[in-house]
Amino acid sequence: MEMSQIRAFDAPAITRIGAARLTAGLDRMPRLDLAAHREVFGPLPRLSADELIAIAEQVDLRGQGGAAFPFAYKLRAVIQTAEQNDCPAVVVVNATEGEPGSARDKMLMIRSPYLILSGAALVAKAIQAEEIVVGVAGDELANRSIEAAIAAEPGLRKLVRMVQVPDRFISGEAGALVRGINGKRPVPPGRKVLASDSGVDGLPTLLSNAATFAQLAILALLGPERFAAVGTPEEPGTTLLSVGGSAARPAVVEVPTGVPLAAVLDICQAPAGDGVLVGGYHGMWLPAETAYRAPVSREGLAAVGGTLGAGVVLPLGDGTCPLGEVSRIASYLAGESAGQCGPCKLGLPSIARALAALIDGSGGVEALDVARRSAAAVTGRGACAHPDGVTRFVLSALEVFTEDLAAHVFHSSCGRPVRGVLPLPRGPEQEQQKRLVVDWTRCQGHGLCAHLVPEIVHLDAQGYPVILNIPVPGWLEKDAQQAVHMCPGLALRLASAAQEPARPAPVAIPAPVLRTGLSGDSSAGRRQITAG
Repeated sequence: MEMSQIRAFDAPAITRIGAARLTAGLDRMPRLDLAAHREVFGPLPRLSADELIAIAEQVDLRGQGGAAFPFAYKLRAVIQTAEQNDCPAVVVVNATEGEPGSARDKMLMIRSPYLILSGAALVAKAIQAEEIVVGVAGDELANRSIEAAIAAEPGLRKLVRMVQVPDRFISGEAGALVRGINGKRPVPPGRKVLASDSGVDGLPTLLSNAATFAQLAILALLGPERFAAVGTPEEPGTTLLSVGGSAARPAVVEVPTGVPLAAVLDICQAPAGDGVLVGGYHGMWLPAETAYRAPVSREGLAAVGGTLGAGVVLPLGDGTCPLGEVSRIASYLAGESAGQCGPCKLGLPSIARALAALIDGSGGVEALDVARRSAAAVTGRGACAHPDGVTRFVLSALEVFTEDLAAHVFHSSCGRPVRGVLPLPRGPEQEQQKRLVVDWTRCQGHGLCAHLVPEIVHLDAQGYPVILNIPVPGWLEKDAQQAVHMCPGLALRLASAAQEPARPAPVAIPAPVLRTGLSGDSSAGRRQITAG
């Protein structure tokens, strides 16, 4: 598809509350090419580094990727390092957007790519950077849109290059992206290294996500006074929210800060139901009544126990099992870790197994205790922010979904199906990911697999393997292959979703047969057999 042929429904839907800024022109055109961008926004002023720092400080411009780090501070640190070392700087646009529920960067990349690129070019010229690197992941349409925008503008062709990294949750972590750009495995480095000190090719690097550079372009175009004419005095301007979950009209919503979250949910026809996840899969759950009265701002959401994070809003609605949804995502997040430290290799799978035991009725109070103790053991001990983000997501769910939790603990079920309201990645890359599969006609319960890959396999009360429902992480592939080769009954194999034939729904052996207390390592479970 040519970029000129993009239709509105090829990209994430957009809507807005109030005047359009980041989404200007997109009500009339599905994509702003270079001519349309110039018509809508006009010429971008050329600002010095000091001027950029001054306007960013005046409106307290923060990064839009989740950490909300002050942009002016980051810019000043890069300039200082470059001057001290008498070396050039690099600008990196983080457009990987590995958060499954997020669509705002993709929307901007597809529909308004020059807003991102002009913001990055503004910084590059101000700090005399020799290169802009745009880090992208697996969205083909978004990547082609950015590539076409670069090719159409001679100044960008000389300055910008794209680097694609695997479409993984952790690929967008700053250190992981820098490693990927440098030709290394794109995982967090395991120790804190600021990109402003040593980033791409060891040079001081200003790294921010795509939406941040778009905001910077809007700030430069409007000036700080006009920029601050909407929003709250403490957090002026507008922000982009990715609203999904139960929404009948999922969309990227541009909204002035301070607007009630209820207005955003209403415009997307998104019933809160049992609760609303704010901030994405490293974010926090809010009860429905709390979410409806919360204002859209960092300060406003924090005041009610939430977080704005990366601007992801996922209402759960009614009719799905809340803890079942949380369990799905906890398993996914456990599989998305880099596997470089104990909290990720053992702690996150332990949490995921305990939640799965709660959902299938085999765990009870013991599983709940394991989930909480594992989360406490993980918090603050990871080599990156991923373990803390996962525990924040899980623990807030246990606090909000108390009625559902009681039903699972004391009655083994809440009686509701798990409908998959919370999004997970789906695509060719996910289809090819390998999973451990057991042939139950061959399995004799030797238990060797649980010794070789304890991170994702444990044994039930009868000694049969219970496998965590996640693809085998890259860091476990060798151990998983060894488990397959050494299985005494030849019952274990690695297969992708594309290779797996359709199967009848699994039927659990009745709970009284397998009911048991969970030990500290969450090793109790329930064997699944295939019906028919």
